[in-house]
Amino acid sequence: MTHFDARTFLKTVFDAAVASAMPGPAILTHLPDKPRGRCIVVGAGKAAAAMAAAVDAAWPDVPLSGIVVTRDGHAEPAGRIQVLEASHPVPDHRSQEAARRILAAVQGLGPDDLVLALISGGASALLALPRPPLALADKQAVNHALLTAGVGIGAMNLIRKRLSAIKGGWLAQAATPARLVTLTMSDVPGDDPGDIGSGPTLPDEGTNAQALTILAEHAIKVPDAVRRLLEQPDPPRPVAPVRSSCHVIVKPADALHAAAAAARAANIPTLILGDRIEAESREVGRMLAGIALSARQHDLPAPAPLLLLSGGETAVTIGQGPAGRGGRNMECALAFAVAAQGAPGIWALMADSDGIDGTEDAAGAIVGPDTLSRARNMGLDAASYLARHDSYSLFAATGELLITGPTRTNVNDIRAVFIG
Repeated sequence: MTHFDARTFLKTVFDAAVASAMPGPAILTHLPDKPRGRCIVVGAGKAAAAMAAAVDAAWPDVPLSGIVVTRDGHAEPAGRIQVLEASHPVPDHRSQEAARRILAAVQGLGPDDLVLALISGGASALLALPRPPLALADKQAVNHALLTAGVGIGAMNLIRKRLSAIKGGWLAQAATPARLVTLTMSDVPGDDPGDIGSGPTLPDEGTNAQALTILAEHAIKVPDAVRRLLEQPDPPRPVAPVRSSCHVIVKPADALHAAAAAARAANIPTLILGDRIEAESREVGRMLAGIALSARQHDLPAPAPLLLLSGGETAVTIGQGPAGRGGRNMECALAFAVAAQGAPGIWALMADSDGIDGTEDAAGAIVGPDTLSRARNMGLDAASYLARHDSYSLFAATGELLITGPTRTNVNDIRAVFIG
């Protein structure tokens, strides 16, 4: 295609996906009946502050208070609802204090009161209250080990629930006898609300034996205190309020459909490959490069011009060697570029919808036919950067980082491949 800026087009598509996932409109359409008594708003996640602000604005006439916790840099004013910040993806002492304060906020309520729980991706790390006798250091060690072992989000959250005094339904039990309504924004493949933020208001169906199996399968070493706890019989399950409901108000698929609509408005045919792709980041990058090359050379799965969209949550297994800087989306983008080998007419954007890929200041990266040549001209070997998980450093040098800042929403990864 002549006179077509593929990078700008991909950024426009990404922006449309993120805009569709902003929580304000969805909050308004899912608010429950107003309570006869008080409304206590609690919540956690990367979108928690934006969700809380929407509730405060929508209910000016309701006796309302509350507290939510979000990731550093994701806060915004929420009127009568206090907004805290804490560390992500590994929890810190502020995560523990936020969990304690949120549990305290729902104590002593009556049946006429309403607890409105606002949960979005990132809540697992932001609400870190260790189950006795564990200490915060034990939770931090487990979290770090899970993040570097390539464990899927469902298995990761199963373990987190077993070690928590607030996740897996314990927050719901603390809210009894008030009415409890949970509004969640999905960032997990399959949209299971019990996996979103490790389900602090939903029952934990996992077992200690399952947690031990996951640790063994991935050869993950955990502190002795954690292993001793998991080797004990399962503790009693939390009991949720009788009047309890949960609603997933925004899903990753919604964002992909919005991205597709933006592409079609630009007269670019689009295929959505799925919203729940889970695999090693570099393997997903190689797979998508293979599909793009097939479309370019053989018109399969469709002829160019074509946009391929996908979502989900990939993983990066670090292994034993040293690792550089990067996130799962940047690693996926670098693997895509290496596999595409500079083939003409192929570009890709791989980014996290929350604006932060891993722990870096970039949402992801946009790569194209000139990515490898840009690197070579600087004396950089893209394959070696991929081998040592140092995608951020390469893209910082080539000028291909996608930097958006915190978006205050989260519907997981957005991958867009354009074949022109």
